[in-house]
Amino acid sequence: MLFRSKTTLAEIIAHETKRRFVELSATASGVKEVRDVLEAARRRLEDDGQRTCLFIDEIHRFNKAQQDVLLPDVENGVIALIGATTQNPFFALTSALVSRSRIFELEPLSRDDIARIIHHALADTEHGLGREQVTLAADALEFLVETSDGDARRALGALEIGVLSSAERPLAFTLDLAQESVQRKAIRYDSGDTHYDCASALIKSIRGSDADAGLYWLARMLEGGEDVRFLTRRLVILASEDIGNADPRSLLVAVAAMQATEFVGLPECQLTLAQAVTYLALAPKSNACTTAIGAARRDVREKAVIPVPRHLQDKHYSGAKRLGHGQGYEYSHDAPDGIAAQDYLGVEKRYYEPTDRGLERDLGERLAEIRRRLHDHPPPAGSS
Repeated sequence: MLFRSKTTLAEIIAHETKRRFVELSATASGVKEVRDVLEAARRRLEDDGQRTCLFIDEIHRFNKAQQDVLLPDVENGVIALIGATTQNPFFALTSALVSRSRIFELEPLSRDDIARIIHHALADTEHGLGREQVTLAADALEFLVETSDGDARRALGALEIGVLSSAERPLAFTLDLAQESVQRKAIRYDSGDTHYDCASALIKSIRGSDADAGLYWLARMLEGGEDVRFLTRRLVILASEDIGNADPRSLLVAVAAMQATEFVGLPECQLTLAQAVTYLALAPKSNACTTAIGAARRDVREKAVIPVPRHLQDKHYSGAKRLGHGQGYEYSHDAPDGIAAQDYLGVEKRYYEPTDRGLERDLGERLAEIRRRLHDHPPPAGSS
């Protein structure tokens, strides 16, 4: 029972556009095979005016040089190129080829579609399993639909394995038989779209304080074979980017998870990662530090550089005293409360604005008092 949706779709396009259909697989073809096909397409166009539809399966397996071979004949209309890929074409293909293409994304089939296809396969006596006298249990159908992830080939493959591996006729296709036929669900996961989409979903779920969703996306990435070092790096970044001083312990938890993951490895480190994900999800959130450093760096990049005030300049070298470096500086630890009321920037700037969540609520009150103290004083004598 062969189900070739991408190839069939390409054949239909070739038939409807009255083009000769030629198929290549990027996993088994090189530049020579591509050049031979293109040369034959040119001759065909010159001899009888027939154009060619070239279908390349797994086109992302072609390197840049192989993809570039296609460009001239695509541009000249010698071939209509149809490329099928499980990767994001914006990552896997050259920009030149993408710019000359129209991108269509094939979505997974719905649950109802998968169920109809299974029933059709069981009823089809010519190409399907209609002659096998199979009665499919409702829970077995549900299991096949659920584990197919919208891929009809996966559902039909499991159905066929279950039927053909059983000698009993008529056959009662039970849930146990369905589970035995599937064995282990294959998780669709790649280094392109799925990797980035799942990572985005994980971060956004934790940022949104949904611990359950965070655990699901963590599990999805672990089952897909994601590099656990990548996961821990993202959690460390999130601890500062989205939580910050609302709960400074989050950074400690994330760094500890990174170190523990490196030390323990899979599969046990899944426990550490789950602990980190749930803690970070439930922690109070603040992006105040993220916003603050972004604003400060924009000022440095886009505005006039602020000179270091004279009293803050380094005085630990010969001649610094004659230049007045460090003159008027007040040592903070000599102040009664450890806050020396002096200017540390030369102009008034406010970058860090704590939220009223978590520890930042207390930090905000202290920051307001410190700012009042620092800015309500005359500049030190001799400062510039």
